[in-house]
Amino acid sequence: MARPHLRLASEAPAPSPRPIIEMAGVSKTYRTRDGDVPSLRPIDFTINAGEFLVVVGPSGCGKSTLLKMVAGLLPPSSGEIRVEGRVITKPHGDVGVVFQQPLLLPWRSVFSNVMMPVEVKHLDRDSHAKRAHELLKMVGLQDFERKYPWQLSGGMQQRAAICRALVHDPKIVLMDEPFGALDAMTREKMNVELQTIQRATGKTVLLITHSIPEAVFLADRVLVMSERPGSIAAVYDVDIERPRTLDVMADPKFVALTQKIRHHFYAHGGLD
Repeated sequence: MARPHLRLASEAPAPSPRPIIEMAGVSKTYRTRDGDVPSLRPIDFTINAGEFLVVVGPSGCGKSTLLKMVAGLLPPSSGEIRVEGRVITKPHGDVGVVFQQPLLLPWRSVFSNVMMPVEVKHLDRDSHAKRAHELLKMVGLQDFERKYPWQLSGGMQQRAAICRALVHDPKIVLMDEPFGALDAMTREKMNVELQTIQRATGKTVLLITHSIPEAVFLADRVLVMSERPGSIAAVYDVDIERPRTLDVMADPKFVALTQKIRHHFYAHGGLD
């Protein structure tokens, strides 16, 4: 097996106009003893290869449901989700997933936790071990490979979780409120680091957040969802040059876009 190649920032491609994720008439209704509960109204949308798309919306509007359907963990009630033209009907190997909690196994070292997808997928260990070392070095954890999760801060644990999601070299990374449990200062630092990781690897990222500033800071486009049952209420292009530092939050473009998104929620009577 060829050695996985970890792109450097200078090699990462710009977002491509070629769709990698396509949603056509995708909806979701949960069946319960008390009757059907609509979660998502039909959605038509595409995400381009190499794009960083961030989804914001009120609690309970179906953001996480949408992410799980893209991962193949939940089937849509109607419509189709296609990844590179293939209809998704079950979990597939083209995604890495990062959750709000790192979910690292406490009895395994940091390196061993990162290597878990390699073991589960029965991939070549030697070539992917090299990639794991490169990823851990990229996020500043090269000196913590033999440590255990309880010996790391929350931010360091989440960095390890991101490495775990990337180690098998997926084309798509799905992130469900990955920094929601962190304090404000650590969260801002992780936003800067995540931007660097995405630029270095060229991955297509779909991230869910309740933070409007976080969405604007990270995204190429921000998708705003309506109240449940969720639908696409608006899509905003983020026309701010990359790479972005935290100073960009004082930029008039940044302030105007965050205010525009907030006004959208106020206008619809729903804030997170």
